[in-house]
Amino acid sequence: MRQGLNLSKEQLIKDSKIKHRVIIPLYIPHQNNYYADALAVFKMCLTSIKKTSYYELHISVISDGCCLEVNKELQDLFNQGAINELILEHENIGKLNAILKALRTVNEPYVTITDADILFLNNWDTEVFKVFNTFKKAAVVSPIPLFRKQLSYTSNIWIDYLFSKQLKFRPVKNPDALERFAKSIGWDSLERRFKDVIMTLKQDDVTAVISAAHCVATYKTSYLKHIPKENTKFKLGGDSEGKYLDQPPYQLDGYRLSTYDNYAYHVGNTIDPWLQKEYDNLHLVNQKSSFLDINTITPKRKPFKIILQKLFIKALTKRSIYNFVLLRKGLTKKQLKQFWY
Repeated sequence: MRQGLNLSKEQLIKDSKIKHRVIIPLYIPHQNNYYADALAVFKMCLTSIKKTSYYELHISVISDGCCLEVNKELQDLFNQGAINELILEHENIGKLNAILKALRTVNEPYVTITDADILFLNNWDTEVFKVFNTFKKAAVVSPIPLFRKQLSYTSNIWIDYLFSKQLKFRPVKNPDALERFAKSIGWDSLERRFKDVIMTLKQDDVTAVISAAHCVATYKTSYLKHIPKENTKFKLGGDSEGKYLDQPPYQLDGYRLSTYDNYAYHVGNTIDPWLQKEYDNLHLVNQKSSFLDINTITPKRKPFKIILQKLFIKALTKRSIYNFVLLRKGLTKKQLKQFWY
């Protein structure tokens, strides 16, 4: 039997002033061996977001089959207000499906999707949104520039700037950061030829690197409105990230970019001394700012341009044509020889 009046009935939901949300999928099935430091790494990630972000934001964490002890820690963080939204899954449903749990209901115009092992550095969000504000077609921007990704969902940029000096190879801004990323994914080191030059796009005084990392990137939510309705069958990898996060912005002519300098580190599953030092050197942004007004454009599918992009990619499968383009875009003949071996 119902008694009294539900005070929420007919009440309108107030518009939030928060314009940016961060989504973090987390999988820590136990705290041994590979996952021994995983919770500490995640807490470092979470704290670095809260500490360094200049603009106000909300954080969503999805526990994708984490163990009971980790879930208790997450609940404490939620109760303390360190997490704005907490989703608990008993079973491991996969990284992308965990992301979709939060992504499908995001109302903020910008959403950062990040792995739980990313250390965010000071100025990361101001630099990311500087790229968005400069390049109106920017749909995805990562604070981690990566080498040799100039053709990863970027042919639309090439079509627009093929004959422009704005698109060219420029010196790598932070070679040490590229080295550290390589080591974070298990490489012993990174050859010099990968740390020499990188494909960039420049407008006014802002330089961006072509393409973006999967481990952390900020998206204009408007470019993700038409992601597939069904969930992915892959727990990790497969076509999941390409199908759900890469192709939708690309099909709507959105640019995939990164900051020229490095503003985040991919940590891996251990906390090395250099990483602890970087973490200790982060300074707290006490006064969060309301979101800046970014000039943007409406995402739009361009069938004819998509055809041109496919023809362009097909043409580059011929080594002689690709070499010609690389030379025209700033590689020296010596750098070109090193590009292929």
